[in-house]
Amino acid sequence: MPKDVILTAEGLEKLKEELVYLQGQKRREVAQRIKEAREFGDITENSEYDDAKNEQAMLEARIAQVEEKLRSATVIDASDVSTDEVMVGSIVNVKNEQTGQSQKFTIVGSSEAKPPERLSNESPVGKALLGHKRNDIVSVALPNGKKLKLKITKIDVGL
Repeated sequence: MPKDVILTAEGLEKLKEELVYLQGQKRREVAQRIKEAREFGDITENSEYDDAKNEQAMLEARIAQVEEKLRSATVIDASDVSTDEVMVGSIVNVKNEQTGQSQKFTIVGSSEAKPPERLSNESPVGKALLGHKRNDIVSVALPNGKKLKLKITKIDVGL
């Protein structure tokens, strides 16, 4: 059973644009490569043909993956995002209690994450921040074994 994909409206648009590109222009390019490779003769020992067919298989797998993401997507509506507590779609300002360094994160679904600015709701920091309010101090266990203490200084709507 595929898990739900959490997307912002912007992320949904990007996925739709990628799908249109892959199904249209990219498929035509790969088909042209296969056609040209066939013209070289015997396809049993033709590395250009093998490469083009491999590219076609990877392209079709990516198309299926994007279609599945779109089918199982849950789009976060900006009107549902609150500044009272951290949720997917929030921009969170935090201060590291050990170093005093301030950082700003946008919490997004895992398919839109681009650390360090856009953190997945499934990442250690993202998961730890979810549900907390302004002035809460959140303890985060990092994969390297270290602990991080972050104080939430501000919560904004990031969509």
